[in-house]
Amino acid sequence: MNTIAIVQARMGSSRLPGKVLAEICGEPMLGFLLQRLRRTAEFDKIVVATTASDEDDVLVDWLESNGVSYFRGSEDDVLDRFWQCARIHMADVVVRVTADDPLKDPEIIGRALSELRAADGIDYVSNTIRPTFPEGLDIEVFTFQALTRAHKEATLQSEREHVTPFIWKNPSQFNLRCFEMEPNLSSWRWTVDKPEDLAFIRTVMSHLGNEINTSYKDIIRLILSKPELAQINSGTVRNEGYLKTLAMEKGYE
Repeated sequence: MNTIAIVQARMGSSRLPGKVLAEICGEPMLGFLLQRLRRTAEFDKIVVATTASDEDDVLVDWLESNGVSYFRGSEDDVLDRFWQCARIHMADVVVRVTADDPLKDPEIIGRALSELRAADGIDYVSNTIRPTFPEGLDIEVFTFQALTRAHKEATLQSEREHVTPFIWKNPSQFNLRCFEMEPNLSSWRWTVDKPEDLAFIRTVMSHLGNEINTSYKDIIRLILSKPELAQINSGTVRNEGYLKTLAMEKGYE
């Protein structure tokens, strides 16, 4: 099965503009992430899905200069951007990767793909339906058929902007799987959306010798030994962006 990792990335960010090219360990954050993703042997291809906005021309320049495959699509309809990208690259299985999560881990991605392939008829696997991993280690894998159905039927802004809600909100229509970890570390924040998040990643990596391919298990051990590190960027609600979109749909913003 043709397995495509699609990395959604753009320069626009209300809290931290240009964050995908912010420096971590001497690399742009996106380059840091791509190095980690390339250790996942199950991918047939990695493609960065960015927008057609002029704002993302600088990102495309970086992608081209570094030989990274990319697709440009809708800025707001990210579901359409994913579907168009997956269709062009003839994906059978899609791995959704968000570029603001630089610590994505090959072991976790491999587990998700193994669970998707474990039995016929599974449409979607993630570790997010019941979150137990630190935010930023989230992973979602799904079939192109499931993505196509979502693309055709999803209508809400939250479903179009965040790609997968139509799938995981409809367990009667899709065969879903979720895997978990112990202890439950879902309150930990390893994603980058604010300046303090970037400071957290940089501080953690400096403690680990700026080794890009450090395992998430080593990072957990470090934070357990130095719990003050988790306080650098504490206090932000998990999935803040998705919750904000839901609030707008319900007229609360």
